[in-house]
Amino acid sequence: MSYGPLVVMHDLNFEIQDKEIFVIMGGSGCGKSTLLRHLIGLQEPTKGSIHYGERNFTTSDPSERKSFSKRFGVMYQSGALWSSLTLGENISMPLEESAKISAKTVKELVSYKLSLVGLSGYEDYYPAQISGGMKKRAGIARAMALDPDILFLDEPGAGLDPLNSRRLDDLILRLRDSQGSTIIIVTHELASIFTIANQALFLDTATRTQGAVGNPNELRDHSANPTVRLFLNRGELPPRSHE
Repeated sequence: MSYGPLVVMHDLNFEIQDKEIFVIMGGSGCGKSTLLRHLIGLQEPTKGSIHYGERNFTTSDPSERKSFSKRFGVMYQSGALWSSLTLGENISMPLEESAKISAKTVKELVSYKLSLVGLSGYEDYYPAQISGGMKKRAGIARAMALDPDILFLDEPGAGLDPLNSRRLDDLILRLRDSQGSTIIIVTHELASIFTIANQALFLDTATRTQGAVGNPNELRDHSANPTVRLFLNRGELPPRSHE
């Protein structure tokens, strides 16, 4: 991944399993969100390719890529809700544009998606009328509007207090279990990483490549890379366990 001559990350090589929660983690400015944009096709890799199953997403023609990307749901870091639209209108927009369903069905689906994220009855509220945590949940509801196979969440817990962050973690776990989606999350929030991640990829700013990939609890205690263990132990490096 690069911006002109500036190489952000190189030699990334990892796999994400179906229906798991996969975290992209690392320090600020390491390229976490940039990697997410590559995975959904908003940016092109300078070298290499991204595959979904047997499909080479990078070399697919535009029509194939557009069709396949309908399997994606994306929540951007800010929530990216339209401020001039109600929550119901925000969530109904992708339904109205991508699915040939009646207005009655759209309304029912909007209410259902909001109920999944704990926002029943907030259809007529505007983003300015709700809290930051509620905006995050509304953003997730919109990302889930079309029942995506793969849900991408960019820093969903950023700016939330510990209680609301924990509630969001619980929501993500419930969505994985109830909807069966594969969930890919960009975050540096350690509490969330240890609570929800099946696997995690660490992007190392110093080497500009991946420092490790694996279960975060295993990486914290057993990784051969001291930078990874330092990150996952909040800056305090304990003796490496060999058990």
